[in-house]
Amino acid sequence: MSGPATIGIVGAGKLGIVLAQLCLRAGYEVYISGSGDPSKIALSVEVLAPGAQAVTTEKLAKKAGLVILAIPLKNFRHIDSSLFSGNIVVDAMNYWPEVDGELSDIIPGEMSQSEEVQRYFASARVIKALNHMGYHHLLDEARPRGASRRKAIAIAGNDHEGVVVVAQVVDAIGFDALVIGDLASGRALETGMPAFGANTTESELKKLARP
Repeated sequence: MSGPATIGIVGAGKLGIVLAQLCLRAGYEVYISGSGDPSKIALSVEVLAPGAQAVTTEKLAKKAGLVILAIPLKNFRHIDSSLFSGNIVVDAMNYWPEVDGELSDIIPGEMSQSEEVQRYFASARVIKALNHMGYHHLLDEARPRGASRRKAIAIAGNDHEGVVVVAQVVDAIGFDALVIGDLASGRALETGMPAFGANTTESELKKLARP
């Protein structure tokens, strides 16, 4: 294990639970929050990610060295914008029209989704990662460092230290880390782009994530 000792995952859906399983396997202490009272997700967390702790998002923000947003894109503004002050926040969210409605209602202008997330959580250190590979592939494809044809996860961010920390976590949970640039570059990982859905090696992912 490398990186922070504790990881907080906001979102107890399929992606959140898989990320919790991977982080627990890597030796991290894991906190998970849903919407509202943590008792609503406590049983599913206990069964599906034993060892993780169901807590409020407020408690998670205080406990976790790194926070992962694994919720519908439209919901990030439901969180207090100052809650993650100083935290490294991984934007693992994706836009799904049937869930989120009109993208223009969520992400104004021409900025990437993660740039808008950073604008909203202005005092946090937002990094884009863990969104382009499906949750089922994340669970099935994790491999130890050095394994043949180990799959890669792309990372984009403006905060160099934050990018390094997220890369350490990506490696620890079983994937090669590919840094593709700043948050604006993270557009290459969004829904509908060539790298979206990629379940491939670092060299092949690099080609798909080109600007």
